[in-house]
Amino acid sequence: MARASRSQFVSFNKAAVDLSKPASKGLFSTSSVWEKTGANQAGSGILSPQQELFRAVLRSFSDVAVVDVDRLAHLRGQEWQRLLYWLDISGLALYFLDRLTQLGLAYVLPQSVFDRLQENFRDNILRTRSMIEESIAIQHDFQKAGLSYAVMKGLSLTPDSVPRPELRHQLDLDYLVAETSAPEARQILERRGYRLYAISEKTWEFKIHEIPHVSMKDLYKNLPYRAVELHLESATQKQASRLKRVVFRDMFGMTMPVFSPVDLFLGQAMHAFKDVCSAFSRAAHLLELYRHVLTHRYDVEFWSELRNRAGDDQKVCLGIGVVSCLLASIMGEFAPEALNVWTAEQLPASIHLWIELYGQRTVFSNNPGTKLYLLLQEELEAAGVPGRRPIKKSLWPSRLPPLVVRAVAGETVSTKIARYRLQLRFILSRMRFHLVEGLRYAVESYRWRKYLDRLS
Repeated sequence: MARASRSQFVSFNKAAVDLSKPASKGLFSTSSVWEKTGANQAGSGILSPQQELFRAVLRSFSDVAVVDVDRLAHLRGQEWQRLLYWLDISGLALYFLDRLTQLGLAYVLPQSVFDRLQENFRDNILRTRSMIEESIAIQHDFQKAGLSYAVMKGLSLTPDSVPRPELRHQLDLDYLVAETSAPEARQILERRGYRLYAISEKTWEFKIHEIPHVSMKDLYKNLPYRAVELHLESATQKQASRLKRVVFRDMFGMTMPVFSPVDLFLGQAMHAFKDVCSAFSRAAHLLELYRHVLTHRYDVEFWSELRNRAGDDQKVCLGIGVVSCLLASIMGEFAPEALNVWTAEQLPASIHLWIELYGQRTVFSNNPGTKLYLLLQEELEAAGVPGRRPIKKSLWPSRLPPLVVRAVAGETVSTKIARYRLQLRFILSRMRFHLVEGLRYAVESYRWRKYLDRLS
């Protein structure tokens, strides 16, 4: 996307669909459920004006709607600042700029906002190129050592989910690695200067050049900080090996092993489901999955293979169903019946109700998010899908949060002070989050029990 000014777009058609109208209710008609539960009288499920704006932005990517120009044109300075912040943390900022440009509607942005997003885009081009170069260098070492690995997420999502890599704000580099190859992969990363930062189940997290001074203004900058995650695949796992089904694609001047098309979609869908089942859901992940579904909408063979690959895995069926229904409640109907019949249409009524009452409130919350996902976790556990950790521990953790930035040998006093200050702010913000959202959860949990009693 080339640099431009707003005046270039003034001559374009300004007509737009009014996104203030509600989206299609999708697969699940909630009118009878709301009558039974009385949720509509209680005001549950209602978005704040700010959340409605966030929803309108995400819906602007729908294949049946465009941008509500009048609404954006009447936003004031502080409203634009709050919207920009959400666009940044949700990963939608550059996608939104590209969407407006494609529609010829960039004139609706105030000049300062337009200039800011354009600068972010130029910075992210450099940042993306640097991350691609780093990924290529790492993969050259992996391939030279004969490791069994595959690129996960990130670069492999282009073009099915991501039109161009530079529009995506990628946070780290992810690789699936055979468990037997993991020790050597670790040595390769450590020779490049990475440090093993954390191990969580089958995931090893590495970081390099951590900076305790980074602000939101640096979000798109090409800083030296990098993070790499190795996701280990056990040779004895029950599911068939994804590494044995990899395909090789020529990307950015080298041949990279990536997931097969079905494995790529399945991994992306379950990552989006994991996002929904957490405090803060990154809206960009939902948009990317939405685009992926549209890419294969009429590919009967693809959906048939996906159904066979999922088998009787309850977590996969319910996970895809939750994300699909949530997206449909925002974007309108989009998924083919070949996907819905074994996912969205199999969801229990209580999960459908959670999506209608709390789903959009979760997606359009500001960082650090909410604890309303714990109500969903209870219903998923009742349906046979265990949560990542007990609800009580999620409500009030028994230990301090991990270090944001670790000490390095020979660090200066100013760096140490900045690191301590950053950690203290993080601890205080987490304490506030657990207190405020814990109280909100207690109130909503009481209401939720009443809704479920009426529903049953």
